Amino acid sequence: MTAVFAIDLKHAAEPIAQQVVQALRRAIVTMHIRPGEMLSEQDIATRLGISRQPVREAFIKLGKAGLVRILPQRGTLIVKISPAAVEDAHFVREAVECAIVREVARGADRAALAAIGANLAEQGRAARAKDPEVFFALDDAFHRLLADAAHRQAAWQIIEDIKPQMDRVRFLSMPDTSPMPALVDQHTAIAEAVMAGDPDAAAAAMRAHLGEILLTLPKLALLHPDLFDPLPPQTT
Repeated sequence: MTAVFAIDLKHAAEPIAQQVVQALRRAIVTMHIRPGEMLSEQDIATRLGISRQPVREAFIKLGKAGLVRILPQRGTLIVKISPAAVEDAHFVREAVECAIVREVARGADRAALAAIGANLAEQGRAARAKDPEVFFALDDAFHRLLADAAHRQAAWQIIEDIKPQMDRVRFLSMPDTSPMPALVDQHTAIAEAVMAGDPDAAAAAMRAHLGEILLTLPKLALLHPDLFDPLPPQTT
């Protein structure tokens, strides 16, 4: 196993199984663990100095998220990226996040808007440093801050549950097909519309931003055929 990930089990307040879920999910999304690789429950438990039970629970949750497939007596397989699952997740995410930014544009407190502005500044620094993993985390935080500003934490949880397949495509796209500076510009357009109190412009900017993934998906599938399930044949 070539995975690189770390968990601080001594200081985190969350249950161990959830920590393992988050660490493995991050490693899968950022391609430290690639599609087609096999994970061993015992190997991960040994590396972390924990029992196999929380690792088993983590594998089950990652299976529900569509990232792994548990193969009895063989191990746990990291599944390939499903274009169909990405498109389904995009459909749900667009509906939810466009509604979120409409609410934020209608009125959000200064603290929430300041946090969004600070996040954008950090994104710019990460883009200039060409640090995709830091930028990816800030990208996620930007969208979560918008949900927080709308007081729609439950809506963000829905997005978290359906977006793991999207996340892998988003991370793959950052070097070339959706470079970080372009993403900063898209996020800035969303934030400016929100701060101007323009719900229609905010929703339009969010729709354009999230729609980027539908443009990059076929390009990435051609560039990385080993990472994707085959694209369905196009009909005319």
